[in-house]
Amino acid sequence: MSDPARTTPGRIGIDLGGTKIEGAALSPDGAILARHRVPTPRNDYPGTLKAIAGLVEQLEDSAGPSASVGVGMPGTLSPATGLVKNANSVWLIGRPLADDLQHVLNRPVRFDNDANCFALSEARDGAGQGCRLVFGVILGTGTGGGLVVDGQVWRGANAISGEWGHNPLPWPGPTEQPAPRCYCGRTGCIETFLSGPGLTADHERATGERSTPERIVAAAKAGDAEAEATLARYEDRLARALATIINVLDPDVIVLGGGLSNLDRLYVTVPHVWGGYVFSDQVVTTLVPAAHGDSSGVRGAAWLWET
Repeated sequence: MSDPARTTPGRIGIDLGGTKIEGAALSPDGAILARHRVPTPRNDYPGTLKAIAGLVEQLEDSAGPSASVGVGMPGTLSPATGLVKNANSVWLIGRPLADDLQHVLNRPVRFDNDANCFALSEARDGAGQGCRLVFGVILGTGTGGGLVVDGQVWRGANAISGEWGHNPLPWPGPTEQPAPRCYCGRTGCIETFLSGPGLTADHERATGERSTPERIVAAAKAGDAEAEATLARYEDRLARALATIINVLDPDVIVLGGGLSNLDRLYVTVPHVWGGYVFSDQVVTTLVPAAHGDSSGVRGAAWLWET
């Protein structure tokens, strides 16, 4: 008897990140059959296309040659031009990624913002399952957001729904001026404070020491006062930034993903702090880590064919 997972076309999801490209093959019922990742060829658009094609070819061994392909990407495809816009992987901006990748793979491909894919995965069968309005946040190389309403990605009229990282940090204090410059050309974007590189830069501004987020967290756990102060600033800024989301959207749950989402203290400290910024007498919105961890983005990309 043949294996149904091998004979029924599955789904392939691709998570195109700034430092890595991950791919996963999903069975029709959503189980991960195979998973591979490769470094992102930074500043190399043809190399990026080639890397994605190579992952799809590998994953077809598990998902089947007629598997559907969904791609979660930084930024989004412009409804006006079909070209990539708003990507912190700047070598993608202005490129016809959809046309080029569909040509290379010789099949239709569905695309969405990586944070939308993350939120979709968590809303479908993760930490936001059963919630009507799920806001997903990625705290990694960049700072992204995605919105799912009643199980469907809400993209918006301009395909920029959830792009909270390119709003200014709310209620900035004197020590947060002058604000850091963002790759988008503006200053003071939330991303410049809450991304991994933003945390590193803030610690360096305060201490003169350049350190990775992992080392900052380890130093704070070991009792380093300067590292602890850096994390306290980060938590207050995250609370302020998420308070504006709650004030506007009032989601049931906010799900965190990305490397910085692994900091357990965020889920205690940030909800305690955001109460001072949310325009309500109480805040019942919950802040939770992703149930599917770093698999959530790639799973959501694969699920694009089910929405």
